[in-house]
Amino acid sequence: MKTLGLLGGMSWESTAIYYRLLNEIVRERLGGLHSAKLLLWSFDFAEIAERQHHGDWHGAGLLLIQAARKLESGGAEGLLLCTNTMHKLADEVQAAVSIPLIHIADATAVAVKSAGVDRPALLATRFTMEQDFYKGRLADRYGLQPVVPEQAGRDMVHKVIYDELCQGVVSTESKAAYIDEITRMRRDEKIDGVIMGCTEITMLIGQRDFDIPVFDTTRIHAEAAADFALA
Repeated sequence: MKTLGLLGGMSWESTAIYYRLLNEIVRERLGGLHSAKLLLWSFDFAEIAERQHHGDWHGAGLLLIQAARKLESGGAEGLLLCTNTMHKLADEVQAAVSIPLIHIADATAVAVKSAGVDRPALLATRFTMEQDFYKGRLADRYGLQPVVPEQAGRDMVHKVIYDELCQGVVSTESKAAYIDEITRMRRDEKIDGVIMGCTEITMLIGQRDFDIPVFDTTRIHAEAAADFALA
């Protein structure tokens, strides 16, 4: 089994889910007392979020690169960025280390294509929804047509992520708001699936809430990482 290096803490709420999922998946596949071999670097998310909201992606990238190199030197054989948003810097991180980075958008795209979905809604942070590093990868490499909410919807989705989910708050009102937005997008945008493109969204909604395919990027990423570790 290969050792995985996790760049986490962005936020720790979803990193805890990654840790649980990776160990559960390895136990399911190998049985008995088996668990995943993991190294975890957990950031103080406030330092990352401040750089995100001030547009200091260079500074955020330097922090990620430093941590990735420490994980590699500690024995990690593959890297996971335990966040969708910070995959904006995935290419820079990959270029700074010699071990592979398992890209969350690639794993998600494979799952979306396998389900026969072409026009998925993308719910995520404002950065992921409005910039092209994620949507463009889904479109250019995989021929998908990701659709993001209108401005008011993007604002609501982003605010719930940072003000609630990243702080461990899960509210019925926010769940209803997310479901209402997906209902609107099904009617107006003709979406045929939902990408939960922020690793915290799995805390709020899931497949149980919809009758179209829902793609939990946290679980999809963890499954891809387990595939790599156990190959």
